[in-house]
Amino acid sequence: MFRSGGWLIETKDIRNVAFISHGGAGKTSLVETILFNAKATNRIGSVENGTTVMDFDPVEIDRGISLNAKVSSIEWLKTHINIVDTPGYANFLHETRAGLSAVGGAVVIASAITGVKAETKRVWGFSEEFDLAKIIFVNKMDKERADFFRALGDIEKSFGVTPIPIFLPIGKEDDFKGIIDLVKMKAYMYPAEPTAEFTIEDIPAEYADDVENYRNKLLEAVSETDDNLIEKYLEGIDLTEEEILTGIREGTISKQFIPVICGSAVKNIGSKLLLEAIINYLPSPLQREHKMAVEESTNEEIFIDPESKDFSAYVFKTFMDPFAGKLTLFRVYSGEITNDSEVYNTAKDKKEKISQLYILQGKNHIKVDKLVAGQIGMVNKLKITETFDTLCDPKKKVTFPRYQLMDPVLAYSVKPKSKDDEDKVSNGIHRIMEEDVGLREARDERTGEILIKGMGQMHIEVVVEKLQKKFGVGVELQAPKVPYMETIRTTAKGQGKYKKQSGGRGQYGDVQIELVPLKSGEGFQFENKIVGGAVPKNYIPAVEKGIFEASKDGVLAGFPLIDFKAILFDGSYHSVDSSEMAFSIAGSMAFKKVAMDAKPVLLEPVMNMDIFVTDDMTGNVIGDLNSRRGRIANVEPETNGQHIRAQVPMSEVLKYAPDLRSMTGGHGMFSMDFSHYEEVPSHIADKVVTENKGE
Repeated sequence: MFRSGGWLIETKDIRNVAFISHGGAGKTSLVETILFNAKATNRIGSVENGTTVMDFDPVEIDRGISLNAKVSSIEWLKTHINIVDTPGYANFLHETRAGLSAVGGAVVIASAITGVKAETKRVWGFSEEFDLAKIIFVNKMDKERADFFRALGDIEKSFGVTPIPIFLPIGKEDDFKGIIDLVKMKAYMYPAEPTAEFTIEDIPAEYADDVENYRNKLLEAVSETDDNLIEKYLEGIDLTEEEILTGIREGTISKQFIPVICGSAVKNIGSKLLLEAIINYLPSPLQREHKMAVEESTNEEIFIDPESKDFSAYVFKTFMDPFAGKLTLFRVYSGEITNDSEVYNTAKDKKEKISQLYILQGKNHIKVDKLVAGQIGMVNKLKITETFDTLCDPKKKVTFPRYQLMDPVLAYSVKPKSKDDEDKVSNGIHRIMEEDVGLREARDERTGEILIKGMGQMHIEVVVEKLQKKFGVGVELQAPKVPYMETIRTTAKGQGKYKKQSGGRGQYGDVQIELVPLKSGEGFQFENKIVGGAVPKNYIPAVEKGIFEASKDGVLAGFPLIDFKAILFDGSYHSVDSSEMAFSIAGSMAFKKVAMDAKPVLLEPVMNMDIFVTDDMTGNVIGDLNSRRGRIANVEPETNGQHIRAQVPMSEVLKYAPDLRSMTGGHGMFSMDFSHYEEVPSHIADKVVTENKGE
């Protein structure tokens, strides 16, 4: 137990819940309303005005969207609720998935206007991956074209679940003014002012039919959670309010059905009822939030008991704060942790010193003396700990399974705007990578470019904005160069002679070589067939080096030439003028001459692509892939759509993410990885060669 807000909180009185949905459904607005109701803030923040407690990153404020998963801790009815507010836009769902790894339940926000969108389906899938119990909140009931019952139908169709309303709306659009409680059979009427309290009244007579219909559906669903309840229900005996509450909780935690609430975040309608539902129906850390770990001493997988006295915690998020330094957010799974304690990081095999502990309310950090099992907290300035590391008691070492990273789908080359920015670019990117698990950085050895890889166009643009605002680094984005290769198709022989005389000691090297094509993937091979000392042994490594170095620049368009064997079979030397340098140059000259006679061709990288689209978009996507010189391997039916597997040249899909999004209205997803190299068609190869010779 720990003291917070004037009373003792036990693990059973903690709820960890993520708010998830598509972007623009109102997650952050709903959290802001909840913070106000819980007296964590003295006003309701606005996303449009950039005044929210949760979206505090300057880039988030400028764009008016959530980019990171953030935590806010509140107390309601003597329960400690940790809310993880997550992004909903496709480019930042890696943050959502990481946030879901730290909670036991989720509130899914569905729009009463647009229903369930593509991103909501994806984050629903993430919640299923972590086996989370869920509540659905139908938001924006006050907006034009809002329809609660249409949203219910969309929920059932999209998620394949049974949505059970426990509240019904009174009115809709501009006339939305209240909520009917199907458990307590009361109506809550809300005033126009969002900061004022609702009143409890009798249910309006005109809603009697809807109330009877959905009350019966609720009682039927509840009765099926317990044999005693179903017996009472079938015998026509009324269930008590306590039995209904218990049945909803059991049905929610066991995922037999999904309770549905309705309301309006901006009008503060339904948010208090949502808080009560989180407490009543979602699990505490003692229920369902089971976590497995590997015990270091036995290397066996064990269940982490929340009631164990041995401390263990999982790091699920890192922030880089310009003033406070590195902020580490973690979820305690067992035991407790206090200020000025020492913990063990199993990933780094080192100890870390914990100084001051905090709980969070968005951008506000609240000091605490202790955190117990189930709590989400923060510590700053840890030296070695990174996202997804395990912290534990040095005497009881355990490791939680590391969160599986999502693969980036888009890469861009970054070019410093000035010479002063050159040294700062890589450092800035690595600092951002500490808090952004979806970002990768690489240097293309063949082109020399610095590449940043992310989840989409907006993600990459946000990284560039952060580089400028946080680190003062200016960069320009460019589509990465396609890493073409060259190879040869036939065997050819020839000579390379380097002779230079300019007074004094000269330079002399003479070699005859044969180039032989190899199978794809066999790389560069060198064979020495010199007999009789035509080329002294001490010069032969120089010949090999000269050929290999020359092959890096190819012979057609400056791309590396691969998959060939160079055979040195004859040559001559001068007892005075020959040197390693002379034979290296001779090898290079021979390669360039012979390679042009060996029918060189251009090769391009081909990517494996896995694309998921809805049934109605499948034909359009396949047609588009064909136009990109793609080859369709197969098409398989998936839940709510089709899985297309194809191979497509990299040059055709450098900007595929925004194209697919536009083509499918945001309902398409894809991943891709390198497959192999193959020859470029001649008409395209001619164009590439011309362009690169110009460069």
